[in-house]
Amino acid sequence: MAELLRIEGLSAGYGEAVVLSDITLEVGEGQSLALLGRNGVGKTTLVNSIIGVTRRRAGRIMLSGRDITALSPEGRAHAGIGWVPQERNIFKSLTVTENLTAVARPGAWTPKRVFEMFPRLAERKGNLGSQLSGGEQQMLAIGRALALNPKLLLLDEPTEGLAPIIIEELLRALKRLFREEGLAAIVIEQHAKQILGLTDEAIVLERGRIVLRSGSPSLLAHPERLERHLGLVTA
Repeated sequence: MAELLRIEGLSAGYGEAVVLSDITLEVGEGQSLALLGRNGVGKTTLVNSIIGVTRRRAGRIMLSGRDITALSPEGRAHAGIGWVPQERNIFKSLTVTENLTAVARPGAWTPKRVFEMFPRLAERKGNLGSQLSGGEQQMLAIGRALALNPKLLLLDEPTEGLAPIIIEELLRALKRLFREEGLAAIVIEQHAKQILGLTDEAIVLERGRIVLRSGSPSLLAHPERLERHLGLVTA
């Protein structure tokens, strides 16, 4: 598997606060990685560092062999990083279709393919972003990231606060993206069991450091490893 993302010795945070310390990891092309840990251990900060909105103290970030450490968030997006934040950040005054076409870049993921992935959005393509439910807004946020045709997709708590039926739809879509489409991804998720069933590998953060990296199937088969490290439950 060819290497897509490489992070070397990254230390970063906000202002004077250092949240991450000496993070080193690699993600291969087509590989999906679950990012696990308790609240406040640096998961979102790691994703924010990849997109370029933290204060870096040390280390570098490579994408497809290119050093993107000095690039702006916009430059990193153009380099191939797609991001779905917790806040979703859709354009609420634009229609669903306009949300997708406003950011679309050439590639396999067209608005039409996004609508095939999320039929709920196809049914509401003329609705404003503000007229969508929370789950539909999350689908649109993912669709917008896909319309950028990224090499790497970053998702921060994609199922947080959603109804169970919507979570099931989202997880099916993510499974298709990771397993069938081969899109590389890093996913932050509090509910370990549901994301470990979709991803290839997982890392656990504690106090801004990686304390465990393992294959996702192995962690599903031996949940006591998560419990031993962080007291996490996989239910």
